[in-house]
Order: sequence, then structure tokens, then C-alpha cells
Amino acid sequence: MELILEQMPIVIHSLNVGFLQTLKLFFITLIGAFPLGLVIAFGSMSPPLKYLTRTFVWVIRGTPLMIQLLIFYYFPGLVLGNPIWGGGESGRLAAASVSFIINYACYFSEIYRGGIQGIPVGQQEAGLVLGMTRGQIFRHVTLLQMIKAIVPPMSNEIITLVKDTSLSRIIALQEIIWAGQAFLKSSQGISGAIWPLFFTAIYYLIFTGLLTILLGKLEKKLSYFH
Repeated sequence: MELILEQMPIVIHSLNVGFLQTLKLFFITLIGAFPLGLVIAFGSMSPPLKYLTRTFVWVIRGTPLMIQLLIFYYFPGLVLGNPIWGGGESGRLAAASVSFIINYACYFSEIYRGGIQGIPVGQQEAGLVLGMTRGQIFRHVTLLQMIKAIVPPMSNEIITLVKDTSLSRIIALQEIIWAGQAFLKSSQGISGAIWPLFFTAIYYLIFTGLLTILLGKLEKKLSYFH
């Protein structure tokens, strides 16, 4: 117990640094995947682009995110001879961010598409009769109802994203699981210590707990749409 207390400051510092990387990847993914997912959703409902877009979504959703991370990170350098990501932690973060954004945008696109197509067609027809453009119909009629419909499945994907960030360690991004696992490999002068991994679980539990509360409040605020 005394040894654990002595090691605690080193462990907490290392986990905090790793958790900061996890937060960066999480928020960068959401910022990029939310709008890109909507663009993909529109593409999957547009006759000229429908088959191409849905094939792309099928490929991304049908292959493991870990494989996509490896391909995005190593393919430019090993196959094309152009290491576009550069070196160091910033390069790994950039590669992981692009991989996560594309992956989650495809999942979000299906949720968006389901929400949009779930709105009765009659409401859109009524808007056209009233002289509204399709853009106005989407903003004033479809959007708010769609948000209400997609909040529960989107919340699940967001919670999953928190845990999926741990996959980025496959390309040596020093996120929180990487930091905790490092103590098993004699990093930081601590050899074979497994207890820091339990601390990483606490970080995830607290973060997902806060997100669950916030998303639950958002769902309640939108409950006036039926």
C-alpha cells in the first residue's frame, strides 16, 4: 500500500496526460463527424450519388475501426511513399482524427437518414404548398423533429466513441489506455504495476456518466415533440 501511495503522483500525472489526448480525439471526432455525417446522409438519399455513397458507408461500417486506423496511418507512407501525417504525437493524433471522423460520420449518416425519412412526407408536401423552399422545410419543419428522433441512437454512438478512442493506441497515440498500459511495461520507472489500469476505468466511467446525464437532459428538453 505504501508503494502504491508513492507511485500515485506519477500514475495520476501520466493518466491525466493520456486522458487529455482522449478528450482531444473525442471532441475533434464529434466536430468533424456531425456535419460530415449529414452531408453523407443527403448523398445517400440523392439519386445521382445514392449507390456510391451507400457503398462507401457499407465498406466503412463493415470493417473494423482498428483496421481503418492502421490503413489511414500507414498506407500513405508505406504504399504511396508520402508520409503525410508527419512524425510525433501530433501526426498520430491527426491520422486517428481523420479515421475516427470518417468512421463515425458514416454511422451518424445512417442515424440522420433514418430521422429524416421518419418524418411524414405529408409535412413536406404541405410546406411546398405553402410556398416554402426545400431548405426552409428542412430547417423549420424537419430539423427539430429529426433531432428529437435521433438523440437516443446518437447518444449511444457518442458513448461508444468515448470507449473507441482507446483503439488509437494501435498506432501508438498516447491516450489514457496507452498511459495505463505503459506501467505494465516498466514505463515511468514502475515495473509490472497493473493497478493503474483500474484507474483508467474510473476515468471512463466518470466521463461516460457525465455524458449520459447531459444527453438525458437534452432528450427531456426535446420531449415536447411527439
